[in-house]
Amino acid sequence: MIPDIVIIGGGLAGAEAAWQAAEKGALILLYEMRPREFTSAHYTGFLAELVCSNSLRARSLHNAAGLLKEELRRMDSLIIKAALETKVPAGGALAVDRQAFANLITRRVEEHPRINVVREPVHSIPPERPLIIATGPLTSETLARSLYAVIGEDYLYFYDAAAPIVTAESINFDRVFQASRYEEEVADYINCPLTKTEYDDFWEALVTGEKYIPHLTEERKFFEGCMPVEEMAARGRDTLLFGPLKPVGLMDPHSGEQPYAVVQLRQDNLEATLYNMVGFQTQLKWPEQRRIFRMIPGLEEAEFARYGMMHRNTFLNAPRLLKSTYELKEVEKVFIAGQLSGVEGYVESTASGLVAGLNAVAAARRKSCLEFPPETAIGALSRYITTADPRHFQPMNVNFGMFQPPGERIHKKQRRDYLVNRSLDALEKFRIVCQSLLA
Repeated sequence: MIPDIVIIGGGLAGAEAAWQAAEKGALILLYEMRPREFTSAHYTGFLAELVCSNSLRARSLHNAAGLLKEELRRMDSLIIKAALETKVPAGGALAVDRQAFANLITRRVEEHPRINVVREPVHSIPPERPLIIATGPLTSETLARSLYAVIGEDYLYFYDAAAPIVTAESINFDRVFQASRYEEEVADYINCPLTKTEYDDFWEALVTGEKYIPHLTEERKFFEGCMPVEEMAARGRDTLLFGPLKPVGLMDPHSGEQPYAVVQLRQDNLEATLYNMVGFQTQLKWPEQRRIFRMIPGLEEAEFARYGMMHRNTFLNAPRLLKSTYELKEVEKVFIAGQLSGVEGYVESTASGLVAGLNAVAAARRKSCLEFPPETAIGALSRYITTADPRHFQPMNVNFGMFQPPGERIHKKQRRDYLVNRSLDALEKFRIVCQSLLA
């Protein structure tokens, strides 16, 4: 098969790009290096493997992440469809069974008649065009050097840390309670309550625990949304009380009072045998994680199915290098998708893959690339990463602050309703244009 489009990387962005392009009639060659080679964060050979969390964040349309998911669903996103089919209880969030989710996507991509998946690493930029590079934040050094030679621009980077996962059978349910904040949702979280004394002892152990520090010559820069819990704690004794350990909206049925602090555990698989420690991304050494996290009430004998980890994330200086179509400004028909493009988060990576996949089809057919309306969440995200200040650019999750403000004065309470309705209206009109252009 002579492909119309070549894609490097089978993560969320690459899988979404391949699906979108194939559904529009293009022949796709998709390279994925796993299981031949692995990164420091991946464990399986599945496409679209989730690494640091099983949550795709809020479902509500009044949350920018929820609106982005709805837009993707309306654009027939493979990733969102798979997430809805493999979801697990998570209150107001959309969380999935990791293995079932990745397995389903792998099956659908590999069985697609217009997608050829090749399981081998790519060490240099191939000559075929259109080309989508979706190799993620852990792009191999050899491919990164090849890309650097093409773009002539330094990468930016930050360090990302993943949270531990504990087995359900090792949780002491006599010490914990199940609830969601403010009792507005089903009791989807396991809550580990701490007294002030327990919190103070835990905080002390956390900030003095031995960390894994890689031998690196460059400055370590953490993304705020994935700040290691011990780095957050080091900012002040009470910082965690306003972050991952905040007790607001939770009442301990054992005491009838709001705890001083709470550690939340979120279901990680359909069978509810694994739980993710919410907000506990960490770079502590594994023996220290076992010692310190077992100080949390209910986790005294916790068994860790996965310890937390830290890895280097690589991304481009998108404002200097990319168009809002995710095409490189200086290299025609080469698109960058996923976290390598400068977006942050699973849903955002999916959105970038969708846009890159559609535009690669347009490029293959010698048609104009598609720019999503800036009123939409998809368009607001691409607009942000390509117009931000290049001197201080850092990845950021989608949020309503990225959206174009209303052209009229609107009361704060009605503002989000206005933005949501405007977004979905603009998307519906755009879909007609998109279908006509790529027909």
